[in-house]
Amino acid sequence: MRIAGKAKQGIAPAGVTGVILAGGESSRMGSNKALLPYRGGRFIESIHRLLAQIFDEVLLVTNTAEQYDFLPCRKVADIYPGRGALAGLHAALQQSRTSHIFAVACDMPYLNGELIKRLGEWRERGDVVIPHGEMGPEPLHAVYGKRCLDPMERALLQGRRRIVSFFPEVRVWHVPAASIAEFDPHFDSFKNINTPKEYFALRDEERALNLSYPEQDDRVPKTGPYRGSYIVESYVTNDSLPAVTAS
Repeated sequence: MRIAGKAKQGIAPAGVTGVILAGGESSRMGSNKALLPYRGGRFIESIHRLLAQIFDEVLLVTNTAEQYDFLPCRKVADIYPGRGALAGLHAALQQSRTSHIFAVACDMPYLNGELIKRLGEWRERGDVVIPHGEMGPEPLHAVYGKRCLDPMERALLQGRRRIVSFFPEVRVWHVPAASIAEFDPHFDSFKNINTPKEYFALRDEERALNLSYPEQDDRVPKTGPYRGSYIVESYVTNDSLPAVTAS
């Protein structure tokens, strides 16, 4: 599994905004995944750092902007709250100053800058440019154009919450897995972190590879407002999370 490096990733074509969706409930993690300690900061900081190296602007879609005061980017809220990731994409497109967005979830640690840049370069090939991995299409690692706004809104108003529900109304360009493999042979870009076991496995893997980052608190934040990179309310410790056993 490849770990994204810290080197400058290059600049994607003008006309694309980077978007991080931070509206999930993190029910399986038991705490806000975006705020987990990671690489000397928080999980979402690592994702923001990479996207900021690629795009002129990065948007964060969240209905709790006060939890992300430490991120130096514009925050936007759902126009249709409580309707899932499709509502987040709709809000990002509505508020974007560019014709296209590249959107990812807040729990994807293996993003590949060169792949993201190439997807941005392919933005005119469809209203949606969506890569395929081992499990099929990846709508939370894709490019969306402004022409998707009306179909997205119709889907939301009709109670259709799946991202792909509006696809029949727009031009969708599917990037085959073989093309993705040229950049990311193991499709690591599409892997996310959903459980404490997966989170601690990620941390152990990076330590095994001797990746060095500033010292950080290994406690997992449960709730509480943030000031800079510090939690000022309650925690759960590693020991209080479900035990991890070797498979």
